[in-house]
Amino acid sequence: MKRLDLLPLIALAACAAPPLKHAQAPSAQPPLAREAARIVPQARFAGVDYLIVDKSERLMIAYAGGQPVKAWRGLQFGDAPQGHKQFEGDERTPEGRYVIEGRNPGSAFHLSLKVSYPNAADRAFARQFGRSPGGDIFLHGQPNALPTGRVPGDWTDGCIAFSNAEIEELWRIVPDGTVIEIRP
Repeated sequence: MKRLDLLPLIALAACAAPPLKHAQAPSAQPPLAREAARIVPQARFAGVDYLIVDKSERLMIAYAGGQPVKAWRGLQFGDAPQGHKQFEGDERTPEGRYVIEGRNPGSAFHLSLKVSYPNAADRAFARQFGRSPGGDIFLHGQPNALPTGRVPGDWTDGCIAFSNAEIEELWRIVPDGTVIEIRP
C-alpha cells in the first residue's frame, strides 16, 4: 500500500471516539458526595431552602436557590440507623420528605430543629398495626450534660445529631419551613 492510500484511514482513525475508560467511565463517588463536590467554598448565602440527608453516606447537603452551598459529614443517627422509622421506640431515623417545623433553644441537647415526622402516611402505617409512629424527631447537637466533645457512634432515639458548632450554624441558616429530604 502506498502512503497516500493510508491517508483516508488515518483521517478516519483521528475522528474515532476515545476509548470508554477515558471518555465516560462511571464515577466511583456516591451520588450525594458528587453534589458535595460541587459546593463553592466561598459561596455567599443568607439562608438555605432545602436539605438532603443521606443516611448511608452520613452526609447532609444544604441548598440555596437550587445550588449546593454547604455539607456536613459524619452525621449520627438512631441506635438502629438502617431502615425507615415505623414505630415509637424503634430507634430508627425516618426516611422521606419532611419540613423543619420549629426550634427549641431549651432542648436537652445543644439546640434543636424539629422535623415534621410523622406525616399522614407514617401515622396510617403505624395505625394499621395498632402502634404509635413516635415523634419528636430533631436535628440537634450533643447532650447538654456532656461537657465537651461528641458521643461516639449512633446514639439518638431517631434524631440526627451534629456537633454543637454544626447545630449552631444550622440554627442560623435553616429557617422554619425548610424542606428536609432524608434518604436511606
